[in-house]
Amino acid sequence: VQLQASGGGLVQAGGSLRLSCAASGRTFSSYAMGWFRQAPGEEREFVAAISWSGVSTYYADAVKGRFTISRDNAKNTVYLQMNSLKPEDTAVYLCASPSWSTTTAQAMGDIRRIAYWGQGTLVTVSS
Repeated sequence: VQLQASGGGLVQAGGSLRLSCAASGRTFSSYAMGWFRQAPGEEREFVAAISWSGVSTYYADAVKGRFTISRDNAKNTVYLQMNSLKPEDTAVYLCASPSWSTTTAQAMGDIRRIAYWGQGTLVTVSS
């Protein structure tokens, strides 16, 4: 399984970015997908997840109402739309895929469920 993230960059506080993650190597539409982030010197933390169908989503409290996760199963791609960005959102953002197709969006919040990671894309929010 390969996950290729893109879309990061430098943005001012209050701005927006859209991240993409293209997946290959297995049946994308059978698995939930998620995004995590890791700031310098910090542990990796959950950001958002979406079920295989796209019907269910789950967000960390820190991003709820500002970030939106979506997917296009025809393009094997998951997206993270980030609005109202804050300096504390600065981090490397990684897309993630679980071991099992039965993993729900909410279960994706448990990092132990993740089997595959993308290479990460850096998001820097200036104040």
